[in-house]
Formats: sequence, C-alpha cells, structure tokens
Amino acid sequence: MQGQTVTGKTKDAYDNCKDLKEVIHMYERKILPFYMTYPLPMYYEEEDTIIRDLEYLQQMYPADAKRYQKLISSILDKLDYEGSMIYDEYPDKWQIYKLSKDILDRIRREEEKDNPDQNSPAEKWEWLGDMVQILLCYEIYKRRHNTRRGILKFY
Repeated sequence: MQGQTVTGKTKDAYDNCKDLKEVIHMYERKILPFYMTYPLPMYYEEEDTIIRDLEYLQQMYPADAKRYQKLISSILDKLDYEGSMIYDEYPDKWQIYKLSKDILDRIRREEEKDNPDQNSPAEKWEWLGDMVQILLCYEIYKRRHNTRRGILKFY
C-alpha cells in the first residue's frame, strides 16, 4: 500500500505506524507518577510551616497587642463553627469591619472600667481600631488555614 510522497520518498502503512509510535513514546516520557500529579501532602506541610511561623512571630507582639490578640481569639472561638462567616470563600468586608468595631468597643469599655479617671485621646482609638482589624484578619487567616482538623476549612 503506497501513501504520500515526502521529499521524494514514498510512505507506506508501516512508516505511518512507526511515526505514530514515536509520537506516543514522546508523550509517554511526559507522564508523571501518581504521587507527583497531586502534590497535596506537600501543600499541607508548607501550610503547617506558615502557621507555625505566624504563631512564633505573634509571640513577639508588644504586651498590649498580645492582650488584644487574646481577646480577639476568644471572640472568634464563639464564631468558629461550620458555616461561619469567617470561613466564607470571600468574607464580607463590612462584617469584618463591624466585628472589629465591636471588639474595639469592648476594649474601650474594659479600659474605661479599669481606669475611669483616664481620658484617652481620639487618635489612640483610631490607630487601635486599625490594629484590632489587622489582628482580627490574622486570626481569621490562621483559623481558615488550620490543618490540625484534617482539611482546609474553605475553598
């Protein structure tokens, strides 16, 4: 059986079959072993390293920031359930903002209760509100990526 002519040569069915085998062999070399096609175990190890690193750095916070972080953590313990807004794929910015304002109000009440004579300037509460929001976002990040429960909490 005669086929096409390429550069003066005629190709028969055997030559076409040989070309097909070369193409198949080329793709076989690119096939990965099954354990390399799904690199999830390495992802979890990397995630654990990130969480450990974050927790270590949080130990270096100044005393006030540590106190606020503990308060934020205790408040988020109550919000840590399946279907909570902190585990939404894209948490609502305004809910996070309102939660940080509620935490700031609680801090303000506690400080006024501890020191009723001291009047704090408004600038302190502005930067403290920003710090509470940052600490809240870090704590939410940590909880969303907590792999000690076996799986990531969001997708």
